[in-house]
Amino acid sequence: MNSTLKRVAVACLLMFGLLMANVTYLGTVQAESLRNDSRNVRMLYSRYKVDRGWITADNTKTTLAKTVDTGDPKFRFEREYPLGKPFTHVVGWFAPESAAGIESAMNRYLDGSHPDLVVRRAIDMVSGKPAKGASVDLTLNTRAQEIAYKDLASTGKRGAVVAIEPKTGKILTMVSVPSYDPNPLATASKEKVNKAYNKLDKDGDKPLLNRAIDLTYAPGSTFKTVTSAAYLSDDSSRDENTQVDAPDSLPLPGTSISLPNYHGESCGGRATLVEALTISCNTPFAKMGMELGYDKLKEQAEKFGVGQPLAIPLSVAGSSIGKEEGKAELAKTAIGQQSNQMTPLQMAMVAAGIANQGTVMKPFLVNKVFGPDGAEIDGTDPEPLSEAVTPEVAGELTKMMISVVENGTGGAAKLPGKTVAGKTGTAETSPGKPSHAWFISFAPVDDPQVAVAVFVESGSAGNDATGGAVAAPIAHDVMQAVLGQ
Repeated sequence: MNSTLKRVAVACLLMFGLLMANVTYLGTVQAESLRNDSRNVRMLYSRYKVDRGWITADNTKTTLAKTVDTGDPKFRFEREYPLGKPFTHVVGWFAPESAAGIESAMNRYLDGSHPDLVVRRAIDMVSGKPAKGASVDLTLNTRAQEIAYKDLASTGKRGAVVAIEPKTGKILTMVSVPSYDPNPLATASKEKVNKAYNKLDKDGDKPLLNRAIDLTYAPGSTFKTVTSAAYLSDDSSRDENTQVDAPDSLPLPGTSISLPNYHGESCGGRATLVEALTISCNTPFAKMGMELGYDKLKEQAEKFGVGQPLAIPLSVAGSSIGKEEGKAELAKTAIGQQSNQMTPLQMAMVAAGIANQGTVMKPFLVNKVFGPDGAEIDGTDPEPLSEAVTPEVAGELTKMMISVVENGTGGAAKLPGKTVAGKTGTAETSPGKPSHAWFISFAPVDDPQVAVAVFVESGSAGNDATGGAVAAPIAHDVMQAVLGQ
């Protein structure tokens, strides 16, 4: 009898142990996957029980995302995006099973689950009130954002516009075209949301992509500012008037081909640095790149932020000048071709670093976070990312970029009563295919308030598009909007 009882007791203990192990496994290891399982209806309902915090801009003056009380007991609080398409790729959307943009990156503040809001959560639970999240104020200048979107969208072209405040790193505009209305993705109906999302996902123009930060592109001649920075930094005796070789074509080592200037233009055989950048000759900068070597060019690019991980707080694709190959490939890399790939955000950072006397600031989108009671609970303090060049080299680069706008290919970016510095770019993609069009700039030179990068994607810019003709006018309007002109 005792042995039978012992066996039963051991069996019960084993089963109890297995039960506890299973409960522990489900509560820890599988908790997250179960919580996010699309069949978990309780989680679906719980997403709509929270009075989600608002997303604003212009120091809370402009509402970009708000919560509406529907009165429905199952789906009480729904999201609305009053300004729509111009802000979609930054603000994102909040759907039954997912989220994007700031809605995703700042979700724990917006839904009230962040540790900073633990006291508020406890008060809401005790009082029986709906949980309320914090509001997030962004750095965007909404007027400049809307103008950037209108300008780019009205051309029917694909591309992106990024504007940064050089002294702080605040992102003032971040536009990606084509865009889409986020409101159909924010309804409580999974079926409607999935239908809307799938339609966007199948669109050949890929509107779901944020071209400002999700993809990288050949930067073309805008990268000559980085090559110039490396060349000037390599020898303190050099300045904008330093003479360099500028042949009509440059034989590429180890190949039977020569690198020409754009459209076969002549740069006179010799030119000063400022003349070479103004005319945007290819051959002198390709030769500089080979003379500097891969390591020095890569090091200079890294000082501008290339290759450094960024979260703004949105994830940013990594920019790169590519792997070390040969001299011929390095010549092309130095003029923004070959495997050289940059995000529009990165090229805006290059312009902002030069504008800020050589210091690149960490770019950021979140200005402040306010609790449900309106009190500030968090904010972003400007922080240097790197010292790209000395103030002296930044000054030389600025003079060269002023000449591009005043005397060269960037004339469309001129502003009345303000001195503008800029650089155009036309980046070849592949043989027989249209080029990318770029423009980077900053203004006013004597007290830079805004640095801009405009990118127009290959195939949509036109068969013979240039940064000066296609991208510079958009940069002009964005700078003008930021400066209040």
